[in-house]
Amino acid sequence: MDFSLKTAASGVKTKANVFVLPAHESTTLPSIVDEIDKSLNGQITIRQKSKRLRLKNGQVNGFTVVEKASWSDVILAGSKKGASQRDWIAFTTAVFNALKLAKAGSVVIDLTQVDAALSEALLIQLLAKTFVEVSYQYDTTLSDKKDKLLLKKVHLIVSSANAANKHAAELGRSMGLGANVAKQLGNLPGNVCTPSFLAKEAQGLAKSYQKVSTEILTEAQLKKLKMGSLLSVTAGTDEPAKVIVMKYQGDKASQKPVVLVGKGVTFDSGGISLKPGARMDEMKFDMCGAASVFGTMKAVAELGLKVNLIGVVGAVENMPSGCATKPGDVVTSMSGKTIEVLNTDAEGRLVLCDLLTYVEKFKPKAVVDIATLTGACVVALGHHASAVYSNDDDFQMALKKAGDVVYDRAWPMPLWDEYDEQLKSAFADMGNIGGPDGGSVTAACFLSRFAKNYTWAHMDIAGSAWQKKKASGRPVGLLTQYIIDQI
Repeated sequence: MDFSLKTAASGVKTKANVFVLPAHESTTLPSIVDEIDKSLNGQITIRQKSKRLRLKNGQVNGFTVVEKASWSDVILAGSKKGASQRDWIAFTTAVFNALKLAKAGSVVIDLTQVDAALSEALLIQLLAKTFVEVSYQYDTTLSDKKDKLLLKKVHLIVSSANAANKHAAELGRSMGLGANVAKQLGNLPGNVCTPSFLAKEAQGLAKSYQKVSTEILTEAQLKKLKMGSLLSVTAGTDEPAKVIVMKYQGDKASQKPVVLVGKGVTFDSGGISLKPGARMDEMKFDMCGAASVFGTMKAVAELGLKVNLIGVVGAVENMPSGCATKPGDVVTSMSGKTIEVLNTDAEGRLVLCDLLTYVEKFKPKAVVDIATLTGACVVALGHHASAVYSNDDDFQMALKKAGDVVYDRAWPMPLWDEYDEQLKSAFADMGNIGGPDGGSVTAACFLSRFAKNYTWAHMDIAGSAWQKKKASGRPVGLLTQYIIDQI
């Protein structure tokens, strides 16, 4: 999907299947370009006077052009005055769905008529991001393939086709592509998306972008690195674990990288602490943290950003067998700290803790780990926000701010010593769970013990990574926006 910017004079004359004109909610329409109303034999003016065109945000009203014009149809779309990010995303989603229904291959959208509490650049960015994301369709494992999307050309009428607005369109498009990568990986079933499959996807990413390189660490290498905590998770499966290291070098080698660490449990049965059967199929989504790392790498590589970014993914399966780790077992992490595995279904932190030790070698500017870590996070925040924990308040707020910009919201959570004390164990340096109270917090406290030597944040995306059995692509938008903000 290509996005181009036009001024008002050229935009009205641009050939396209559909012209989209935003109409303010519960008000008379803004002044209409004479050529548009003329092409409709004055239908807009007539209906405007009869007050039949008061559209709520996201409502659409279509007209067929009866005079010769640059487009075949006109769509009026309700746009709320003072629109927020949420309002604007609802508007653009409704417009996209109307265009899809109309089987439009091209469209002109007049953004100069929009009254929003957002800059023009952000309007453009969010529209491009939403259009690309909503265009995603899953049919990989369906025998009846879905029709290909017809919409290829999106022309936006703006007040200025300057460099900032052009960059905003490219930023939104790239964020959308990254989110769609995360959706696709998340939606794939566990028998397809295995640790080995993720390794091949990473190698494919490196082949697609000159600035991206990939290294795959095998179980033999992980044993040499003494990643006993990570390997304890994969002990019960026939699928070999992989640690995937993706490097994007867009800046001088001397510049410290931002490091993203993703939990990649491609299927989580709970291990010996077996999960209930109901909704266990959703545990294919337990690698959505890893998927978001892939998606962010894709977005950054598409944009060619002047930044160094490293993505590290711990790809494992958690399955029960005679070889599986048992509750009560004590394992030794790469850091040398010992862990009593009180519950094998608290496996994500066992993967991440070794990765957090491993990434210290990169001398990072900052580290974010992303994981569908705890059901407790869903209880606390529902599906609306990702939880953000950090050992640095400024870093925590920078991540929150980035999420606010692109409406991929996150909420700061505490890392207090009182919660950390719940991890005490009589038989190891710590237990891998801290009891039923504050489960998302104690999981973050566990991880914080392995990230004391650099600026670090943990994002629990258990509630935001998927809904209604579909991956959301979050938090690719937040992570990409944060990286943009650092340049």
